[in-house]
Amino acid sequence: METQGLASMTDEAQLRWMALGDTTRQPPVVMLHGGPGLPDYLGDVAPMVADLAPVYRYDQRGTGQSPWQGRHSFARHVDDLAELLDAWDVPKAVLIGHSYGTDLASRFCLTHPDRVAAMLLMCGPFVGDWRTGDRAERGRRMSAAQQEQLRALEELPHRTEEQEVELLTLAWFTDHADPERGWHWAAQGAQRRRPINWAMNSELGKEGRADPLEKHLAELRACLPARAELLGGADDPRPVAALEALALRLDLPLTRVDDAGHEPWLEQPNTVRAHLRRFVQCTVGS
Repeated sequence: METQGLASMTDEAQLRWMALGDTTRQPPVVMLHGGPGLPDYLGDVAPMVADLAPVYRYDQRGTGQSPWQGRHSFARHVDDLAELLDAWDVPKAVLIGHSYGTDLASRFCLTHPDRVAAMLLMCGPFVGDWRTGDRAERGRRMSAAQQEQLRALEELPHRTEEQEVELLTLAWFTDHADPERGWHWAAQGAQRRRPINWAMNSELGKEGRADPLEKHLAELRACLPARAELLGGADDPRPVAALEALALRLDLPLTRVDDAGHEPWLEQPNTVRAHLRRFVQCTVGS
């Protein structure tokens, strides 16, 4: 059973949300997509657990079918999630964040720990100097010609639709362990995960550098729910060592999915499904 709607925020923004499963059951799962600046793309992940608990997703403001113009901040995005829980009549939720969504989930937990029943952080958050290793690994996975073309596209002041798709495909195919299938998935994403809100990406990226989550890890560790875990693809170009270091600092278990990259449900769907189901079942007692 799938439902959807629009929720009005206190600043009059309207966020489009989707729910799969019986929404009368508590607590629900809320999936937080990455980016920042992309629309929701977790539609293939939600059915993995929707029979165990209802699963909510939403397009973050300024993305997908949540059109909005204005400045972006972590505080506003945290408030959005709190207001969505109110709109759904959800006192507490199981948060499953992916990529940037893990940063949002963590910052929400810092602000509203009483509203987080459990939290699974998938492929993030990455702290420390992880970008150096990420750039090196992406360079290793790309040919010299691909690297040169990506740089040329990034430097264009304006891009055509065809150029934007090519740029995103080149930027994303290295996210995956298998380069051939990775190219296919990246090309699909470049068509579907659009348009990208580059202003949102820039503003939240700048705030993240000014106030990195790493500064708040001790506080986050103190307010984590009883059930919290990390999951990452062993072949994500973002170094798994960064997740291992985070797991130690937060005292959380980390599951590494072999032969999978930044979207492990694409390359190892059975492994990810089994992990998500175990995690949700242990939380909701289904």
